[in-house]
Amino acid sequence: MIAPTNPCRSSAKLRVAVVGAGEFGRNHARVYREMESVEFAGVFDSDPAKAAAVAAEFNVPALSKLAELQYLADAVSVAVPTIAHCQVGCQLMNMGLDVLIEKPMATTLAEADELLAAAKRNQRILQVGHVERFNPAVVAVEPIVNRPLFFEVHRLGVFTPRSLDVDVIFDLMIHDLDILLAIVKQHVTEVKAVGIPVLTEKVDIAHARLEFAGGAVANVTASRVSTERVRKMRFFQQHEYISLDYARRDALRVGVKRPGPQPEFAFEKLPAPETEPLRAELEAFIQAVKTRQPPVTDGIAGRAALDLASRVMASILAHAESVNISSKPPAPTAGAPDLFEKRVQ
Repeated sequence: MIAPTNPCRSSAKLRVAVVGAGEFGRNHARVYREMESVEFAGVFDSDPAKAAAVAAEFNVPALSKLAELQYLADAVSVAVPTIAHCQVGCQLMNMGLDVLIEKPMATTLAEADELLAAAKRNQRILQVGHVERFNPAVVAVEPIVNRPLFFEVHRLGVFTPRSLDVDVIFDLMIHDLDILLAIVKQHVTEVKAVGIPVLTEKVDIAHARLEFAGGAVANVTASRVSTERVRKMRFFQQHEYISLDYARRDALRVGVKRPGPQPEFAFEKLPAPETEPLRAELEAFIQAVKTRQPPVTDGIAGRAALDLASRVMASILAHAESVNISSKPPAPTAGAPDLFEKRVQ
């Protein structure tokens, strides 16, 4: 059983805080500030200037020490660089706080296990920030899933100097790996993948082919160096084709009304909730903290997604070694502008 959070304050508003004042942390702060059901205790960042800027924008306190949260908050969003997830998350849970930690939950499976152990030892809620699970398009298709056997997934974006501490597999593709595991609910038996660096020393574009124990197959592509932004999943199940658009937050169901040489099709736009995925995610976190029930994207789900992402990455590295691909992007041509430098300015 998960221990209650500050039982002596059961009638008061839940106190929340944000650790990490980058782009993700700022968005968490924005949504918490809009929620009437919580009390926003403050923002902490190892860079006091960043914390002060976000705190000033949303009119909340900027905290000078992480340890202050033990007395000021009940639940915390952790949006620090991935390399610090394990240290910060464990410290907060050891302080008695419930934690929502951004994806990927850790840099290694060993660190993920440390987070799970800390949650169990301290009887804390641990939620992982797989925000696309709360996308209205995903919510819309969940009730109609009926043993899908083939998936095509594309998650493409233009370059931005964000999350460059991890490869695109852990930055973008992991969203779809998590959703595939949730929909198929079967073990992945085979992974074949290829990926290359383009603008950074990390893998910037990747493709993976996954085979599941029950026979389902998924082709998954992720890129952060594309010329357009695409967020789509298509899957096929018996007599049906389902299309999800994460960006539009909607889903279309195409069924066969009459098969044969002149088939008839039925088109149905699936009912989807009109809500921002991040707000739905944070509301689910607050609900889990209040009810002490495990969240949908709990630490076990987060670890499973990290495990599959690690398998994809291992396959990419093995492929790169077999074809002798360099792990570094090419140097700029003499006299030509450095594209990477130009884009991050």
